[in-house]
Amino acid sequence: MRPAAVLPLLLLLSGCAGAYHTSSDGRLQTKIDTSYEARDKCLARHAAANDISGSDTQTIAQAATLACAAETERLIEISNRDGDPKVAAAIRKDSEFRAMGYVLRARGQAGG
Repeated sequence: MRPAAVLPLLLLLSGCAGAYHTSSDGRLQTKIDTSYEARDKCLARHAAANDISGSDTQTIAQAATLACAAETERLIEISNRDGDPKVAAAIRKDSEFRAMGYVLRARGQAGG
């Protein structure tokens, strides 16, 4: 075969890899999205509820993060199927970051 004829064939075949998802991938993504949403709703609810305490933002964010530990762990369980500790740590850190954002929004100190 000539190289000019092989190139289009290779491009077509390489485009197929990963071009589709199985139905189980879609269900998994839905579970992940639902878990993120549950975690974020929990963080927002606790950040706003704790805002009346007059505590500093870091303390309120930590309290919200702790209050939503079950939702965070559920998210880790669903999205980190390989049990990678770096992924789990990143999700926990993201929860802390998001909690701080919700606290700042509750206090009117952040846009969003």
